[in-house]
Amino acid sequence: MSGIPWIWTKSESNTSATQEFDTVMKRVKAEFDALPPSVAVLATFALGSATAMSGILVYKRFGRRIRNSEWVTPKLLTRKRWLKGVVTSVGDADNFRFFHTPALGGYSWPLKVRRIPTLSKDLKNETLHIRIAGVDAPEAGHFGKPAQPYAAESLAWLRKRILGKKVYVKLLRRDQYSRIVAQVSLSPRILPGLLFHGKNLPEEMLKSGWAVTYEQAGAEYGKVGKEGYLRLEAESKAARRGMWKGGSNAETPAEYKRRHASSGSLPVEEPKLATSGTRKRQKTWWSKLFSR
Repeated sequence: MSGIPWIWTKSESNTSATQEFDTVMKRVKAEFDALPPSVAVLATFALGSATAMSGILVYKRFGRRIRNSEWVTPKLLTRKRWLKGVVTSVGDADNFRFFHTPALGGYSWPLKVRRIPTLSKDLKNETLHIRIAGVDAPEAGHFGKPAQPYAAESLAWLRKRILGKKVYVKLLRRDQYSRIVAQVSLSPRILPGLLFHGKNLPEEMLKSGWAVTYEQAGAEYGKVGKEGYLRLEAESKAARRGMWKGGSNAETPAEYKRRHASSGSLPVEEPKLATSGTRKRQKTWWSKLFSR
């Protein structure tokens, strides 16, 4: 033993710490036993209530899944809440469907006990319709009008980039079509997503030349701001990337929409409103307790 004195020191330190812990616990127990019964019961109830409320708050923040856009409350938008999830479909080149996977929801290791549905019938009413904030992509063919040049290529680029992959969305507002406008970040390759986000998706779209800066009322941009978005767009034009392959005189999505709207070939979409046949989620006292 004399040849390796560190073993004795470590053992002695552990014994001292254990004795000190036991002494503190005995003192706490003695003080608790000395309390009047009514005060002891009240203290126990208060401690239990605090523990339960803490559990509810943790569940609401890290365990409760936002099933669809109707579950996005004004409070979530005001707080500009970040959500992690997986892209389940990409319909147009500037919006997609997003399946929320909360950190404590059982969708990732080491707590992975659930899986993300793959069938359309299982995904019905289980995703958020996300509109990517700050950018506008070439328009696909709708309502009998022809598709804008490079619409298919832009859509293919976005699908390859995000379909089936994990992304992070920052909820901003609800648009006139009930979509959730959000800033979108890709998943980081190495660093933990809990602490760091990957590349900014709108900026990547502008850099690749498959989108332009959205400049209409209500537009919101990332950290680089509108000036940064316009700079990235200008750089893509100069390099003739994406939709600018034929030059910088290409028609923008906004110009394309105005042209077809003025010619009468593009019907004006009405905002999607709740109809009498829409079943609204009724809140019980239990659901109100967990509501945001």
